[in-house]
Amino acid sequence: MRHLTKLNLTLIVLLFSSLPSLGQTKRLLEVEDIFNVNSVGSPRISPDGAWVAYTVSAMNKEEDNSDTDIYMSPYSGGDAIRVTTGPKGESNPKWSPDGKYLAFTSSRDDEGNQIWLLDRRGGEATRLTEFEGGLSAYEWSPDSTRILITRTDPDPKAEEKKKAKAPEPLVVSRLQFKRDRRGYLHSRKTHLHIFEMEGRTSLQLTQGEHDSGAAVWSPDGQWVAFVSNRTTEPDANNNSDLWVIRAQEGAKSKKVTEWHGSDSSPAWSPDGRYLAYIQGGNPADIWYATNNLAVIEISNGEARGSSRVLTEGVDRNLSSPDFTRDGRHIRFLIEDRKNRHLAQVPAAGGKLEIVTTGKRTIRQFHSNAAGQTVLLESQRTYPQEVSRLEGSSIYRVSRVNDDFLAGIELARVETTTANSQDGTEIDVFLTHPLRAGSGPQPALLRIHGGPVSQFSNTFSFEWQLLAAQGFLVISANPRGSSGRGSAFSRAIWADWGQKDFQDVMAAVDKAIEMGLADKDRLGVGGWSYGGILTNYVITQTDRFKAAISGASEVNYTANYGHDHYQLQWEKELGLPWENTDTWIRISPFFKVGNVVTPTLIMCGQLDWNVPLQNSEQLYQALRRLGQETELIIYPGQGHGIRRPSYQVDRYHRYLDWYSKYLRPEATEVRAK
Repeated sequence: MRHLTKLNLTLIVLLFSSLPSLGQTKRLLEVEDIFNVNSVGSPRISPDGAWVAYTVSAMNKEEDNSDTDIYMSPYSGGDAIRVTTGPKGESNPKWSPDGKYLAFTSSRDDEGNQIWLLDRRGGEATRLTEFEGGLSAYEWSPDSTRILITRTDPDPKAEEKKKAKAPEPLVVSRLQFKRDRRGYLHSRKTHLHIFEMEGRTSLQLTQGEHDSGAAVWSPDGQWVAFVSNRTTEPDANNNSDLWVIRAQEGAKSKKVTEWHGSDSSPAWSPDGRYLAYIQGGNPADIWYATNNLAVIEISNGEARGSSRVLTEGVDRNLSSPDFTRDGRHIRFLIEDRKNRHLAQVPAAGGKLEIVTTGKRTIRQFHSNAAGQTVLLESQRTYPQEVSRLEGSSIYRVSRVNDDFLAGIELARVETTTANSQDGTEIDVFLTHPLRAGSGPQPALLRIHGGPVSQFSNTFSFEWQLLAAQGFLVISANPRGSSGRGSAFSRAIWADWGQKDFQDVMAAVDKAIEMGLADKDRLGVGGWSYGGILTNYVITQTDRFKAAISGASEVNYTANYGHDHYQLQWEKELGLPWENTDTWIRISPFFKVGNVVTPTLIMCGQLDWNVPLQNSEQLYQALRRLGQETELIIYPGQGHGIRRPSYQVDRYHRYLDWYSKYLRPEATEVRAK
């Protein structure tokens, strides 16, 4: 046997010292790990390109709440610096164009959401604004001397109400009179203001009985473009237009677009000659329509000619337009077949180009004056993080969740397709169970909300959690989903629970055919439209042994005037007293007698998106029929369950319910 030299021995030691310890094993994801996975958002690159500011939101188990703080990381990568630590949370970081300040919003002084400033030369954050009732958005002027503020008119009776012994009666006069998370709507309007840094004074820029928002400065700081619906009855349509106003007191707004649908997200060209924006689809198609990128020339605050659509025939949903620094291209995000990428088209018109590649979902992007670009992106193996774009290559900037995920065994997520009953191709995600035995495994069909949404190539805590407990997770994008064009979305128009039911069942059958799913141990569930489609599933098939219907609708006539979708209901189904047969035909409530699947029903108490009344009626019906069911109501919660302890409770109940009926041999995940 040859002897090892000292040099060879040293190399071997170095090699093994760089590898994980032989005894080190990764663990499975647990419910309480929601406290270990933080949410990253709002990346903004500094004017000098050296730093990227972003937000990190974390759940606090002891306080049972969430907190958002601002961090900075070097653009080239490196250790992050925590910038704020306020208990009330900080958000929306934005650098002043001269690079002197990093602004953010916070309600840390209990005076509503205000702008705070961090001087880059050092020192503590100081509050800049003192608007009564706070503000909702802000934008620095190009010369850093002014800030464009968006805020809602304060309540003139606020002080009286604080002193009153009992709440005043609610007086409702609006057509759209409630919104989830906002409650009953008032009639006060949202207007634009200009705040002067020198002197700390402000002037109100827009006036009148209409809301204004999405405001942006022109490059020379002389004009402001914004979005407003100034029709006679804004609650009865989505006809928003772009308006332009000179940035001075007493100026008058001028409408610059004429599309009868929605115009939104204005962005100025670097020379101030053009506005790019998102032109909505046919308003008659409501959320099923795809939108377009359009551009219009502006001269002295007025439209010069008509708008030009630059993405005619693209048939995908676009968002967040922004000119490149040379003004030659317009960049935007495009949703397409399980991904969301950064794309661009020539500003003068031409072929669309996808800038980024790979299996990923990009939620936001931001560029500085030098053209450096940062992205908020996610892949199947990690949640949203900040990355930088160099050419067509993407490099990570933040690594907020890397250390935690390094110790977690993640399930493999596979994509495939299935052919529905009529041959339509459906995209399918299969998250493979961890540490499972051989052969088909208990499987869960999990359905996304929307319906016009999609499962995409991004990290899913839910999929990973269910897979860690030994379940195969089947997730499909049925008709009604976005990502495949307007016809694919509109295929379920006024006909919910038919084609989309066939599509998700095709996904289940595909998993069975692949030998992955046990046909005798199937579960189903989802939240919002995911819960709605679950109701259609269990009223049409007995193949599932357990179901979870979260925040769902079941009896649609009960929703009219009770949820916040009056406009959408009327567009799609007509008025219930005129089209009664349609409203009843698509309501799964009237087929509830077919249900034999044990069904867990869940909802937030204050959900006015899909009101609790639906869940109560479904529960009452199933209980009256003698079916196995439970109703879980989360006090004080709206459509999205926000309180951390309730999120933990919901996941535990998911696992308990599915385990009870699909894995009775396994130890119950959580003691009752």
